Amino acid sequence: MKKQITALAMAAMMAAATLAGCSSKPAETAAPETEAAQTEAAAEEAEAAEGEEAEEPAAEGESKGTLIMATNAEFPPYEFHDGGDIVGIDVEIAAAIAAEMGMDFEVEDIAFDSIIPEVTSGKADFGAAGMTVTEDRKQSVDFSDSYATATQVIIVKEDNTEITGAADLTGKTIGVQLGTTGDIYASDEDATVEQYNKGFEAVQALTQGKIDCVIIDNEPAKVFVAENEGLKILDEAYTTEEYAICVKKGNTELLEGINAAIASLKESGELQKIVDKYITAE
Repeated sequence: MKKQITALAMAAMMAAATLAGCSSKPAETAAPETEAAQTEAAAEEAEAAEGEEAEEPAAEGESKGTLIMATNAEFPPYEFHDGGDIVGIDVEIAAAIAAEMGMDFEVEDIAFDSIIPEVTSGKADFGAAGMTVTEDRKQSVDFSDSYATATQVIIVKEDNTEITGAADLTGKTIGVQLGTTGDIYASDEDATVEQYNKGFEAVQALTQGKIDCVIIDNEPAKVFVAENEGLKILDEAYTTEEYAICVKKGNTELLEGINAAIASLKESGELQKIVDKYITAE
């Protein structure tokens, strides 16, 4: 009988040991480690996938983004309003540049003297508005290669016999568009300079006898003279200058893209076609 009791006791002890060996406590300790490892691995895979997606180039024909151009649409034939649209040489050249770079294109019409601040603040990607490269402007922005050569001229009334050239501006009252190179150059004259927000406002002041002359780019000057009787452009050019596109200082990637596009448009003849569309030989 004692043997049976002893045997039963040993069997019970063995069963308890077996149950202890099957306890879930060690598994509970291992589970969090496995779950953490799985979470970390999943996070790494997601990060890698995100990186691959970010680096994936745009598909052929797909836009790489949008370029925003700041301009002042009061400077025909470079930029002006045609109904509800803004058109002109600068607009078409800028659109062609954007197309060469595989990007969409938008135009913002603002005051001329607000263009550089708009670019430097990053609100616009670049500025194009019959803008001449000057040392003063180069302190704020970088410029592309030139895409057009322009001439500043003097507009006077047809019966004006006192002003025949730049040497006759001393003591006179000169009208200019605010922020333009005409404005900059006129400030060096020993004369009174009247600034207007728009070129046609200066021309209007001239027709009303409020000023003696207007200094402005030759192409818009021809338009203004054709639209206003009794005005003429002096034969002697006031200055000759190069037009270029301005970008935020240090934005070399955009500048290089624009320069490459300008070179391509010049080589293909497309740039000259755009100019010829608006400026015909006299």
